[in-house]
Amino acid sequence: MNRQKPKNILVYRLSALGDVAMTIPAIYSCARTWPDTTFHVVTAAFCAQLFVRAPQNVVLHPIEKPVGTWRLLKALSKIKVDAVADLHNVLRSWLVDTMFLMKGKRVVMLDKRRNERSAVLGHQLQARPYVERYFDVFARLGVNAQPSFKSLFSERPISPVNMDKGSERWIGIAPFARYDNKAYPQDKMQEVIRMLVSDARTRVFLFGSRGHEEEILKSWATASDKIEVVAGRFSLTDELALMSYMDTMLTMDSSNHHLASLVGTRVVSVWGSTTPACGFMGWGQQMNDALISGMDCQPCTTAGSKRCRLGTLACMHRLSPESIVEKLFAEPKTIQ
Repeated sequence: MNRQKPKNILVYRLSALGDVAMTIPAIYSCARTWPDTTFHVVTAAFCAQLFVRAPQNVVLHPIEKPVGTWRLLKALSKIKVDAVADLHNVLRSWLVDTMFLMKGKRVVMLDKRRNERSAVLGHQLQARPYVERYFDVFARLGVNAQPSFKSLFSERPISPVNMDKGSERWIGIAPFARYDNKAYPQDKMQEVIRMLVSDARTRVFLFGSRGHEEEILKSWATASDKIEVVAGRFSLTDELALMSYMDTMLTMDSSNHHLASLVGTRVVSVWGSTTPACGFMGWGQQMNDALISGMDCQPCTTAGSKRCRLGTLACMHRLSPESIVEKLFAEPKTIQ
């Protein structure tokens, strides 16, 4: 098997949005370090929108969902590559890996360290950040790089909102997460928002998905004309642009945490069933901006679950709205 530095690498990571976002610092850093290597990125079409201003040697291959395994393999077989960087490591990607191995191509797979799960949950181990694991995959293929990614935007993009920021403090809030035990209680979040907009120079922008989340946020926005609902109004690219104007984003352990990190915006993150020990801290974010109540049962899961084992969501309820607002108003530290 050819062990020389590959000239064409298939980079495979279909979903989810936040996980794909975490691959970008590694892909962009490696692509800029190795301009003679082409990185063929295979991802879901919606996630492909994240690759704003990608280096010229990053070629996107968006996959429309749903697509059958046979059609996927047939499409990927047409891409001429020397090696595969499997950044997903799931059953379907194993089939992709096997196809290329049978062609004599080198394959390196993301190490998810599944055997460390109990150690993380038992407070015996701090999981290695996933972004660093993505760098590891490329290093094993011979295209190692020092992290150089700062932001998707080299300069501030045009804002999608027709609004002059002036001297206002803009705070973005993304209050939702896939699981309830990863989301701050809605009544308490409304109190956070009320306290924020009571400050004369603060404006709040609410981020979420179209439909149900959008309707909830619109109901919250009736409390003040200083609350702007972003959900349902813009493309993903425009939402990223708007996030770059935020002084701070308040998020859960969710995709918006990683989206804001991609544009170099400070993120104050709220953690419940998961904690940064699980390896999902946003790129370039500061640990002292991660709010954790510190209960003995945290984390109770490495990636989230549908219900709290105690049935109380105490890890979230113990974080007071006042403590969150205090952190949001604190002088931000420089993101390294």
